[in-house]
Amino acid sequence: MVDTILELFQRDLENLKSEISSYKDEKLLWLTTGEVKNSAGNLCLHICGNLQHFVGSVIGNSGYLRKRDLEFSKKNIPVEKLIEEIGVTLQIVQTTLTNLGEGKLAEKYPLDVFGYEMTTGFFLTHLTTHLNYHLGQINYHRRILDN
Repeated sequence: MVDTILELFQRDLENLKSEISSYKDEKLLWLTTGEVKNSAGNLCLHICGNLQHFVGSVIGNSGYLRKRDLEFSKKNIPVEKLIEEIGVTLQIVQTTLTNLGEGKLAEKYPLDVFGYEMTTGFFLTHLTTHLNYHLGQINYHRRILDN
């Protein structure tokens, strides 16, 4: 199951690179419109911060210190830097999950994120769906603003 979770993270982080790179006008990465309250750039930073924290730091002891508020307040970061950050995130996820034994999936996740106990496997599965949810938002954002 670890291999499956890793494959999903790899696929969707590569898709995130593709979405971010597909904007014809990179200034549009930082705009919002109507009911769309988060920019694609900020969602990208949020995805990276989320995975570097919950996978890299909590499971892999990477030492990453999350600054969640900056994920939504930083602006106008060049596409190349966002792609680089996605690459760093992918490397951290790969390293952490490659070193994660199958038995760890059944163990309690070290943080009480939702107010109840859950297994590491459950939370990693949640993180794949969280990534995919925001990836869909970014795709929608791009198609609305960058057509």
